[in-house]
Amino acid sequence: MKIALAAARFVNGNIPYNVGQMEKMLASVSGRAELICFGESFLQGFDAPSWQYEKDKAIAEPQDGPWMRKIAALSRQHRIDVAFGYMERAGETLYSSYAVLADGTVLHNYRRVSRGWKEYSRTDSHYAEGTETGAFSYGGHQVTVALCGDLWEHPGRFKTNDLLLWPVYLNFSLAEWGQEQEAYARQAALAAPRTLMVNALSDKPAAHGGAWYFEGGRIGQRLDFDREDLLIVEIP
Repeated sequence: MKIALAAARFVNGNIPYNVGQMEKMLASVSGRAELICFGESFLQGFDAPSWQYEKDKAIAEPQDGPWMRKIAALSRQHRIDVAFGYMERAGETLYSSYAVLADGTVLHNYRRVSRGWKEYSRTDSHYAEGTETGAFSYGGHQVTVALCGDLWEHPGRFKTNDLLLWPVYLNFSLAEWGQEQEAYARQAALAAPRTLMVNALSDKPAAHGGAWYFEGGRIGQRLDFDREDLLIVEIP
């Protein structure tokens, strides 16, 4: 099984642009991998929320919303499954979620369990965390998803003997990344023997992207920073 990690640039609040970025990456990797994975909150952009409920409700996307249907159609067109982070609307509740679409349908929808995705001093009960951390079956593997701070706050909840997918949004400086990427590899090993981590690029604030395959607490493969590209990892 080959999984492509997409270090792609998003623009906060510009969903059409971000979906266009996804389409570009889907087209470029078609036929070279079974699944392409984007970072945390990629659909709307991590800093898109205003923390004013009515405004955020308007940009949040339900699992069966029009942008989800558009991405599903692109996935079918390019014959590659796709996974991405988004602000989800479920009834009156908003979540930081991660959807895995296989064969054009939602195979798995994970809701972040740690609260660091939101400005919780400004938000009310409309902004919620998930409660489940279960795995899903894909390509003969049991795959678990954790979003960014989840693995720092609750590593034991993501314990697996198989594969962990860790989408993040991190805007460390390049100097900070010199220290942090090894720390992230060690942290991932608390939960899984093998972890795929993917970050997005953005301009305001500056995020340098990157993608990594961690094995046994060490960096096995990685992409250079400040580069829109794909890291294709073969999982035996």
